[in-house]
Amino acid sequence: MHIREIQDFQKIRKEARAYFCYLLQRNIPNRLPNISIDVVYEGLERIINELPDANVAYILDAEGKQISKMITLKDKFEKFNIEFNQSNRTYFYKAVKDRKCILTDPYPSLIGGEMVVSAAMPVFNNKGDLLYVVVIDIPLEKILKFIHTEKGERFLHNFNRVIYGIFAGALFAICSLLFFDGIKMFFTYTLSNIDVKKMFESTILITLSLALFDLVKTLMFEEVIGEKEEHPFAIHKTMIKFLGSIVIALAIEGLMLVFKFAMINPKMLIYASMLLASVTILLVGLAYYMKSVGKDIK
Repeated sequence: MHIREIQDFQKIRKEARAYFCYLLQRNIPNRLPNISIDVVYEGLERIINELPDANVAYILDAEGKQISKMITLKDKFEKFNIEFNQSNRTYFYKAVKDRKCILTDPYPSLIGGEMVVSAAMPVFNNKGDLLYVVVIDIPLEKILKFIHTEKGERFLHNFNRVIYGIFAGALFAICSLLFFDGIKMFFTYTLSNIDVKKMFESTILITLSLALFDLVKTLMFEEVIGEKEEHPFAIHKTMIKFLGSIVIALAIEGLMLVFKFAMINPKMLIYASMLLASVTILLVGLAYYMKSVGKDIK
């Protein structure tokens, strides 16, 4: 479950960072003289009231030590008061290093263990000296829901998953019928009385069912479950396997027609030759496609 949520987060990371950094910059004074901790604390309170789904907000000093109590609307977090040095935490050293507002990758929270994302912003005085680092922890699940809702994509996303699921189910049904019909044909005609024609037809049906299964698998994992391969060649893998299976099926059909027409009607061999020529063209096209994809990846 966390893997899928992390993948979804990477898609909306830019929008999420822009929004949370906007909130911090709007409510927290920066690069001004005499910025007191009370003013920063009040700004964080306003943000937490605007973001009720956030877990906590707090203030760290220039050394990474927490110098404020937890600001939260959730009772279960009020008892926590982490006082140890947090200078080795990503949200602190990255904000200090970049000298700007940042949004971390998802990580297990120190105060509850759930997956959270932290927005952090350094606060400087008018001379550029670091005074504080303000931190807000937001649950990963809530941030995904919030951003999708803000973008108006949540309903559309779920609708697409349902539609892809329906099509994948229908294709799997066709795939199953082709497979069982091919197996039935093989055992019915081949084992009892060897029939080369039926063997070829059975092979074609099973090959087509394999091609459809690869397509169904891709639809389910990428569009319904949401687990996509990160390898740059992955997007082309299904297309190549599907076309390869079709080429194999057509080649078998062409070979079967050659044998059939050679025995019963040699004049019809021209049509079998045309089919084999088409298969050759498809192979050349597939080879060119694979070569082009390989160049793009390099």
